[in-house]
Amino acid sequence: MKIYKTLKGKFIELYGEHESSAISFLLLEKHCGLGMTDVVMGKDESLDEDAVAELCGMAERIARGEPVQYVLGKADFCGHTFSVAPGVLIPRPETEELVEWMCQDLADTADKQSLRLLDIGTGSGCIAVSLAHRLRGAKVEAWDISGTALRIAEKNAEAIGADVVFRQRDVLAPLSETDMTCRYSAIVSNPPYICEEERADMERNVLEHEPSTALFVPDNNPLLFYRAITEKAARILCPGGALYFEINSRFSLETAGLMRTFGFTQIETKRDFMNKERMIKGIFKGEIQALKGR
Repeated sequence: MKIYKTLKGKFIELYGEHESSAISFLLLEKHCGLGMTDVVMGKDESLDEDAVAELCGMAERIARGEPVQYVLGKADFCGHTFSVAPGVLIPRPETEELVEWMCQDLADTADKQSLRLLDIGTGSGCIAVSLAHRLRGAKVEAWDISGTALRIAEKNAEAIGADVVFRQRDVLAPLSETDMTCRYSAIVSNPPYICEEERADMERNVLEHEPSTALFVPDNNPLLFYRAITEKAARILCPGGALYFEINSRFSLETAGLMRTFGFTQIETKRDFMNKERMIKGIFKGEIQALKGR
């Protein structure tokens, strides 16, 4: 376990005992194909000089605060490995729970080909690709403003074998005529939701490396993206269609109220594995009072 201990020693100061151990095992597994059992048996000591040099170089980047997922160029999500880079948000475990919630709700749909799903702000494509893989036959579309993100998402869809249509769209811009002809069964989004004032409580590796445009909203407008997406969803969802969000737990009541304003009912929130209100769902039922006269 000599190489493992060397790697772990580089991370202790920044990450502490437990996380340093996890990062070291992750590096050896993803970069060298060595599982925990292999390391315990001392197989890391048989790595050649080039492999050790590469590992040490990666460890130095991580020790300086670069997220291990960016260093490896990959992150696990819903049972698959996704390519990631600084231009996209690193997929989180709580977002897996959002995907699972949707899949549970839609799994009993007899004709999967009747499902038309939209992921807004797709980033790495982790939500859209996972839905397309799990709900075979469903028509899945994904939007993002970033061309870099869309290229990464397309690469992930191809690697995992998921059929997703990607479009470059700014969700804060008006809907196009083409958009208005679409009718979706469900829309999902994990939009930016962290207020600027929350920066002080965040880890350095997130602040310095992950794209701020995918994380932050103004303190005076925390529901900026939720309002834009909810209004659009009310125009392009089928009657009875569902809108799913990952949310800032600080604003769960406000998000629910916003959704009701735009004609959504049966509002339901779910807590994540950390017991925080992290997801919300609403069903679109009919005329939207907020849109009358527009």
